[in-house]
Amino acid sequence: MKKIKTGVIGTGHMGHYHVNVYAEQLINAELIGIADVDKEKVEALAERYGIRAYIDYKELLNEVEAVSIAVPTALHYKAAKDCLEAGVHVLVEKPFTTTLGEAEELFDIAKRKNLVIRVGHVERFNGAVQELKKIIKDPLLIESRRIGPFISRVKDDSVIMDLMIHDIDIILNLVDSDILNYSALGRSVYSEKEDIATVQMLFENGCIATITASRASEHKLRTLAITQRDAYIFLDYTDQDIHIHRRADSGYFVSREEIRYKQESFIERLFVYKDNPLKLQIKHFLDCIENEDKRNLKEKDETRSLDIALKIINSLKGNKKV
Repeated sequence: MKKIKTGVIGTGHMGHYHVNVYAEQLINAELIGIADVDKEKVEALAERYGIRAYIDYKELLNEVEAVSIAVPTALHYKAAKDCLEAGVHVLVEKPFTTTLGEAEELFDIAKRKNLVIRVGHVERFNGAVQELKKIIKDPLLIESRRIGPFISRVKDDSVIMDLMIHDIDIILNLVDSDILNYSALGRSVYSEKEDIATVQMLFENGCIATITASRASEHKLRTLAITQRDAYIFLDYTDQDIHIHRRADSGYFVSREEIRYKQESFIERLFVYKDNPLKLQIKHFLDCIENEDKRNLKEKDETRSLDIALKIINSLKGNKKV
């Protein structure tokens, strides 16, 4: 089997995850090296995995066919553009770019040079999310919560770009309708950007989505709840199992002391095949490189969550920061 020569740009925690997947979990990838301006970190990581270390990522581009970019968001556009211009396929961690114009330009370059460019929407490859797409039919209400503690390395991005963009992307893929309008609230706590935000969306088909994201909680929580006419569907991303509640019976009993309500429901538990979502994402990226017939993802599908996230951030600019 011919292996695709790959590399990683960035030694942060996501860069490390990508290195691990390329080096140890994929048989059709040959990890050549890793690049980062932090000489100590890049050399330590390169030695650990038996690959080459590069201070200048442009030198890495001469040796590889595909790269993952996991650097600070502000550097995504330049790094991705340099890679594409060098003829290298690119997987960019989310958030993709800081503006929609930058994202569109990168897709134009990739199309012109017949290269694959993908955005790191890793939750799409979560087994439970894949299963949800088979279950959801005409959702009425979607409630998403993604909260956890503050981590200083993400202080340059708002919680909307850091966390909420995952849920925006998932919801846009579950609801087969355009957004009619939305409202948003947010505030800073530990950084100069929004650390807490909540958004309500109304879709043209009547579906309502409420999304809450916070990095100001010491308790980590990742849940998605969907109400349909015939079922209530609950997903906890931690265990990746799906619970479906279907109504069986309801009623009430009256006595002199009290009124007691009763509701019965059937609960179905779907056990989802669990695999590393990042591994599945990178495998898909490499499959697209090897087989042009699999490059059927539209540019809009990769950029619309970014477009909505940027609009939400812009609408919050007038909020007073605390």
